[in-house]
Amino acid sequence: MSVWHLRDFHDDDLDQAVQLWDQGRQADLSLPVFPVSEVVGAARGGQPAVVAVVGEELVGMVVARAEGERGWIMIVALSGAWRNRGLGSALIAQVEQRLRAKGVRRIGAVLTPGSAGTTALENSGYRLLDGLVYYEKLEHLGAADAGLLAQLGGRVMPQGLWEQLAGMYEAKETIEKRIVLPLAEPEVAERYGVRPPKAVILFGPPGTGKTSFAKAVASRLGWPFVELFPSRLAADADGALAASLREVFADLAELGSVLLFIDEVEEIAAARSGTAVDPGHGVTNELLKLIPAFRDHDDRLLICATNSLRTLDPAFLRPGRFDYVIPVGPPDPSAREAIWRRYLGPAGQRVDLDRLVAASEMFTPADIEYAARKGSQRAFEHEIAHRRGAPPATDDYLAAIADTRPTLTERALADFAEDGAHMRL
Repeated sequence: MSVWHLRDFHDDDLDQAVQLWDQGRQADLSLPVFPVSEVVGAARGGQPAVVAVVGEELVGMVVARAEGERGWIMIVALSGAWRNRGLGSALIAQVEQRLRAKGVRRIGAVLTPGSAGTTALENSGYRLLDGLVYYEKLEHLGAADAGLLAQLGGRVMPQGLWEQLAGMYEAKETIEKRIVLPLAEPEVAERYGVRPPKAVILFGPPGTGKTSFAKAVASRLGWPFVELFPSRLAADADGALAASLREVFADLAELGSVLLFIDEVEEIAAARSGTAVDPGHGVTNELLKLIPAFRDHDDRLLICATNSLRTLDPAFLRPGRFDYVIPVGPPDPSAREAIWRRYLGPAGQRVDLDRLVAASEMFTPADIEYAARKGSQRAFEHEIAHRRGAPPATDDYLAAIADTRPTLTERALADFAEDGAHMRL
């Protein structure tokens, strides 16, 4: 019978270690107290970490952290075939030696009930302390994450963006129910068998607010927001877009949580021609490989936006890659009224909103914002010239509407309707 060999963790063990943790999490049906990213950081940062190998296969691992005279066992991971065979106790004994060498006198472990390692801890002399209550508050951005986030061009969005979204009630309600709430209330979602989404697609005509929705979701969750620009990737990588994509996704894996937004995703996921010389073939293939790995991490959300689903490669839209494909269409009259009210501010009480709503039928939220600013500027300039104290009037905004070219076209609306016939919510 094969026997295990115990040794210190090496960086080359990382891939097998992550697979082992994922297998254990699925088997235990529980979430680890310490996220994988934190455990990896400790193991690679010189904290006590011991692995068990059988031949070339990694079958067990324990990672701990020393903090003065106090030490913590962060995780015990065991291959299913090697549980209840003494391996866990052997790993714990080895990591205890390394903790003692660092001056640790008191060792604790925080594990979810029934997870791998609980039996080994009891067999190693640890006792379960009743009457303790575990409290936790998650701050999504630590000092190390802040530096990496800056390198990626990301940021933490200001609070309140979700509440500031005016109009677009149907899209907002769908996004809140399908995306925001399962991620914001994971315990409730788990109780009802709902899996929080990891990747979604927003589609709709240009200017309908897909980017605003993505930023608002990040604001609502308190997660860092990173926008990936396909055109910038190509420029930075001198055309080596696939390699650049891999580097970005590798960096993102180091963040504790993140919302990754890719606008105009068709630039890197367009329908492939099927020929070997297709320049987009390798890029699309790379993205298709990166998405499943991205989904394996907790506290991650990928939002891709496109103006037209039909431009995307069919493999990109297959079930399993994206949890939802959600339409973000043009604002209806009630939504346009709400958007006008938001951007007019106090002037909205003195103008004929019904006329503005009717005149802006083909306007997107971005068009309405532009026309509102333009109308207010027109009234301001008129006041500076004549000093009559007259407030902005309906005609100021109607003139701005007439001078604004709407983003929406009949063709864009027809394409959106056709895409909507094949979507899944």
